[in-house]
Amino acid sequence: MATKNAAQKRAQAKVEYNAFLAGCPSRQLLDRISDKWVVLVLCALGGGPMRYSELARTLAGVSQKMLTQTLRSLEHDGLLTRTVTPTVPVTVSYELTDLGLSLHQLTQGLRTWAQTHMDEVLANRSR
Repeated sequence: MATKNAAQKRAQAKVEYNAFLAGCPSRQLLDRISDKWVVLVLCALGGGPMRYSELARTLAGVSQKMLTQTLRSLEHDGLLTRTVTPTVPVTVSYELTDLGLSLHQLTQGLRTWAQTHMDEVLANRSR
C-alpha cells in the first residue's frame, strides 16, 4: 500500500467533502444550517406548507428581513420551494423539498434536545 503525502491526502479529502478541512465546500452548508433561524424554519415547515405570515407568527422574534433572507437562502439551496398563487392579495407559501425534509428530521431532533435539556444547561451556567 503506497503512502500518500499531505497534498494528496488533502486532495482526496476535498473530493470526499471533509468538513474538517478549511477549504471544504461542506463548511458553507454547515454555516448555513447551524443558524438558529434556519433550524427553526425547517422545524416549522416540517408540518407541511406554510404562508409567510404563518411562519412569521410561529417564529417569535424574527424580523421580516431575517425571515426573508433565510427563506431565500433555503430556497436557493433546494431545501424548500416557494409557491406563488395569483390571488388578491397574492398568496405565497413555502414547503420543504425532499432534501429539506431529510434535514428537518435532524433539526427537529436538535430542537427537541435543546428544549428537553435547557434546565440542565441553565443550572450548569449558574454554577
